[in-house]
Amino acid sequence: MGIYKYAFYKSPNIGIFVKCNDTSLMLPLGFASTKSDVLLKYLEISKPIFISIAGTRLLGPMMVMNNKGILVSSIASDDEINIIKNQSKLNVERLRSKYTAIGNLIAANDYGAIVSPLCSDVIKQVSDVLDVQAISIGVSDLSQTGSIVVITNNGGVIHPGATETEIKTISDILNVNLEPVTINGGVPYLASGIIANSKSVIVGNLTTGPELIMLSRAFNL
Repeated sequence: MGIYKYAFYKSPNIGIFVKCNDTSLMLPLGFASTKSDVLLKYLEISKPIFISIAGTRLLGPMMVMNNKGILVSSIASDDEINIIKNQSKLNVERLRSKYTAIGNLIAANDYGAIVSPLCSDVIKQVSDVLDVQAISIGVSDLSQTGSIVVITNNGGVIHPGATETEIKTISDILNVNLEPVTINGGVPYLASGIIANSKSVIVGNLTTGPELIMLSRAFNL
């Protein structure tokens, strides 16, 4: 268990390309085995699932997952869904929303889910597939809720502009304490630079020392 710095495709925005829970690690097709082996070790997961969503390697914005279920973008293909379902052994559904970058709009752990006001019409599906209570909420006057909150079952982080009321409301629904932080040297869009499960957290390689200290505290590492 720990916190680690990494980069993919010469980019610190590692959360755009990878998604995980406590048992499954989703990696883009063609991802180097040397890098996947490192991630598996850090996250304590036995094997990766190599997948595309809608033919792209941008897995982070196209998926929402906890340890109970997985939601994918409405533009995911049947073949992609079947691969994820067969290898993860979880319930997998397309989110019935006109918005395709659902990972930027929804964040979830095994206790709850927060859903952007932009897709409040699919709260019941989110709740059913992920088997959690879900609420619709924006953060700091922003509607990209999933891109500015990152959570595990042990802790989480939130956009530094979040109000105390927003932090308390989201902490209560997710049953974890949230800390306002930035990533990669001041970036508030946290999901772009974080891969996390209940065992470890991996962050973009531009994350500073003070940010690492705050992230370690936030995720109880």
